Amino acid sequence: MELPIDHFRLLGVSPATDGQTVLRALQQRLDRAPDQGFTHETLQARADLLRSSADLLSDDRRRSAYEAELTALSAEGEAGSDGAQTGIPALEIPNSKEVGGLLLLMEAGQPQEAFEKASRGLQPPQAPALGSSREADLALLAGLACQGAAEDYRQQRRYEAAARVLQQGLQLLQRMGQQPEQRRRLELALDALLPYRVLDLLSRDLSASLERNEGLQLLEQLVRRRGGLEGEADTAFPASEFQPFFKQIRQFLTAQEQVDLFSRWAEAGSPLADFLASIALTASGFARRKPERLQAAYERLAASGQAGVEPFLACQQLLLGQIEPAQALFEQGSDPALRQWAAEQGEEPLAGLCAYCRDWLEREVLPGFRDIEADPDLEAWFADRDVQVYVEQQDRRRARSAPLHPPDTAAAAAAGAPTTLDSLDTLPQWPGDPLASGLVEPSQPGALADPLEPEQDEEDWPDLGLRWPSLAWPDLQLGERWAQLRGSAAELLAERPSWALPLAMAVTLGGVGIGGWLALRPKPERGQPIPVLPAPESTTQGGAETAAPEGPKPATSPGAAAPTPAAPASPSLPLTVAEPNADQLQALLEAWLAAKAAVLAGATPEHPLPQLARSALVGNVESQQRQNASRGENETVTAEVRNFSVTSQTPQRIEAEVTLRYSDARKDAGGKLIASTPEGERRNTYVFARDGQTWHLAAFRASR
Repeated sequence: MELPIDHFRLLGVSPATDGQTVLRALQQRLDRAPDQGFTHETLQARADLLRSSADLLSDDRRRSAYEAELTALSAEGEAGSDGAQTGIPALEIPNSKEVGGLLLLMEAGQPQEAFEKASRGLQPPQAPALGSSREADLALLAGLACQGAAEDYRQQRRYEAAARVLQQGLQLLQRMGQQPEQRRRLELALDALLPYRVLDLLSRDLSASLERNEGLQLLEQLVRRRGGLEGEADTAFPASEFQPFFKQIRQFLTAQEQVDLFSRWAEAGSPLADFLASIALTASGFARRKPERLQAAYERLAASGQAGVEPFLACQQLLLGQIEPAQALFEQGSDPALRQWAAEQGEEPLAGLCAYCRDWLEREVLPGFRDIEADPDLEAWFADRDVQVYVEQQDRRRARSAPLHPPDTAAAAAAGAPTTLDSLDTLPQWPGDPLASGLVEPSQPGALADPLEPEQDEEDWPDLGLRWPSLAWPDLQLGERWAQLRGSAAELLAERPSWALPLAMAVTLGGVGIGGWLALRPKPERGQPIPVLPAPESTTQGGAETAAPEGPKPATSPGAAAPTPAAPASPSLPLTVAEPNADQLQALLEAWLAAKAAVLAGATPEHPLPQLARSALVGNVESQQRQNASRGENETVTAEVRNFSVTSQTPQRIEAEVTLRYSDARKDAGGKLIASTPEGERRNTYVFARDGQTWHLAAFRASR
């Protein structure tokens, strides 16, 4: 048989190696024979082939002739233009030494070729006699080569190719009834690839329907294995890894795919899936001007009976033209601070609700879908003819079915909204949307960012921050509440031109309805941040109970200078000042970058990671360090802050734009460079959140 390898690679020496070095390399290879359980015959065949290569390469005359032959083959390969595989060196070995040769081929870094040849050797008519030592050695070699080939594909981030090789190896060993331990290892490796395969397949182009359908099936298999979105049955894929993984998945799913998936999971009893299905229906309905989908989203969410969803229901009712029920729901779900903020957006009561709705669409509903790119333009929505016709039809239907003596109930109940929803005081705090999308598109098909490697997880995901109502996964740390929206909705409204609406729509919605208000509303004052809802009396952070964050500060009048607290002379960590300045936040960020670099380098950081960042980021860094250690690798990261600018600030949340000088390098145990990022500038957005009395780094993403 022929081996696709030359004598130099078989022996593991370079073409420039002299004869004495060749002999030393031979002795080292003989002394380090594989110990996986091969028979004496296979190990002897391996040794004979190594000696044969060493004899040739240490004989000057024979080596010169061989090198001339290799040069001619190389020239032939360069001259070939028909696509045929010419110019590839190959070694002829006797069939009696087949397994030894394939073992050397695998040792030389060609496990895929070794697996293919071993598989053919186990197929009729050349299959060895049942129970023979050759059959056992070939089966063992096939399992080892299969595992090695899959690992090579995984390192190249060709996850589906890795899975195919593992499946072929399992089928082969099962048919042979051989190597139960190898089969178990292949099954474990295949299971570990499941989330990577999901990303690989779902990232394919939308035209690749077969691959995407397989990815959806694998995603459902993964969620079933966990026992649902909220489940914890899969100990190999804990919530700390599943949540950021699922956060990426939404980027690759269309709106309809999300509606179908989440609806099925909701039928199985998942309240989180029920909520996500409503969000997906809202996004697709608004983006495609299909109000009937918004109606379905409202009915689904209202029927769920979940606590704290009144503001979301209010936004859906507003978009359906139901002003009074929307205002009643918004009032019902708002605490005094939020109601005060809404009142400051304009004299009309509708001003605050419209500001909240637009920001809700922009930040929490429309992002996270592969096929949706829409602006939260309320003017365009209400000016759309299909929307107007639908609202008119619904108004006529309600008028026909209205009782002569309306019941004495709240407006929200009259619109079908539940009247027993719990107070917003029951809402947990959230660190941001665990399912929000944000994985950067891969540069080529199949070359995905590793979903479990923190450097990609943390750097590339935007903090879109859906604030779920009472649906927390068990291990999520408590963070910001749903009402703490980024930026100022008042500013967003003030930047838009006066909205006009056709007269027919204004009449349909009732004289001084949405159309009239959008056309005549006064401009709100700038610089009025949405207040933070007061937190419960105590929250749990990282397993320790801390005091609740301070409530919202009273709004200052426009133009008045906000009081600035005195900053300490030198930043101290952990950071506990109520309103930190830019220097203190930069010091916190620099401490985090230094601590992260120390942990990845295997050193002890000056400041413990939990003092500087939330547990999700800490867990990612520690997981990455464990992975490096298990592979015998070490990582050096250099990050220097060049510019730091605070872009938004509330009593509980601060964003900053930061320019970094960044580089990294990963090496194996022998100091060989595996991968590196050359030094260059990066612009990131960093989010700091106040947990109790302490400020932590909560998230960061690449700036657009």
